[in-house]
Parts: sequence; C-alpha cells; structure tokens
Amino acid sequence: MQGKSAINVQLNAVLKSQLTAINQFFLHARMAKNWGLEKLNGQEYKYSIKAMKQADVLIERILFFGGLPNLQSLGRLMIGEDVPEVLSNELATAQTIRTELAAVIQFCEQEQDYVSRDLLSEILEETEEQIDWFETQQWLIENSGLQNYLQSMV
Repeated sequence: MQGKSAINVQLNAVLKSQLTAINQFFLHARMAKNWGLEKLNGQEYKYSIKAMKQADVLIERILFFGGLPNLQSLGRLMIGEDVPEVLSNELATAQTIRTELAAVIQFCEQEQDYVSRDLLSEILEETEEQIDWFETQQWLIENSGLQNYLQSMV
C-alpha cells in the first residue's frame, strides 16, 4: 500500500530514536552487569529488548506504506560513566523520545492515519512507564543514598 511519504519520514524519525535507544540501553545494561549490578542490568536489558520490538513494529509499518526503513541513521549515544549519570542519560533519552512521539502522534492525527497514531500511542505509553522508572531510581538515590541504592541493585 502506498502511503503518504510525509508519514514515512515521521516514522523513520521515530525509528532513528528507537535504534539509538536500543544501543544505549544495551550498553548500559552490560556496564551494569560488569559493575555487578544485576537488577539494573536486567532492567536496562529489558528496555533494550522493548526498544528493539518497538523498532520492529515501526519497520513493518514503514514497509507496509511502501517506504524504506532507515536503519543506518543513529542519534548520539549518551553513555554514563557511573550509575547516576547512566540513569540521568536514560531519563533524558526517554524524555526526548516522548516529546518526539507526541509530535508524530499529532501529525498522524492530522493526516488521519489512525493506525500509526495508535501504534505510536502504545510506544508512548511504554516510554512514559520507562520515564517513571528512571525518575523513581533517581528519587531512591537521593533519598536512600548512592551506596544503599547500589547495594539494592546487586
């Protein structure tokens, strides 16, 4: 089915963010594992797999419209050097994705592409859950101390 090229451009922009997030979450997961923080590793790894599945859905939608998914374009990875910086960078990435998703959802609404809008709304909901988790982790560090937090992630 030939879709509007403007929608494919927007979907490819969201795909770029998801591909970037996959790499960032995955690297942070392996860093946490290396630091002995198994719970943080597990959560980060889960988020990288979720981003991969979201990217897969976007790829299928772009192909459905007769477009070509751009898997070569990645954004800048924001890699943390310690746990607070990792969490801060993950939060910033998720917030950027949320902002982008909201704009593309609105665009799809204007273009009357309700299937893409609903698909992106599901991704937005999952992204907001991730934001909540990262904010909670930052709150835990602030209120229990970094050492106690790290101990809880072992």
